[in-house]
Amino acid sequence: MSLRKPWRDLDRSTVAAAPDAPGVYELGDADGESLRIDSGIVRDELKEALAYGDGEAAQVRWTVAQSRDHADRLLREHEG
Repeated sequence: MSLRKPWRDLDRSTVAAAPDAPGVYELGDADGESLRIDSGIVRDELKEALAYGDGEAAQVRWTVAQSRDHADRLLREHEG
């Protein structure tokens, strides 16, 4: 299940604005099709996706969690 948030371009300004906090993030292609959903420290994960090129990822959206455990629970909810 996708996150119900608007897509943002996966670029340096978006990564800089991303929270330095745990959360769930979703990468999408240029057409808005979901490629991957995962959890972690949002800014760190997006830095990595941008630096190493995560396939066809051109967009991103995220939701912040209260803790890493909370992020993992949210991820399981969105996967199931």
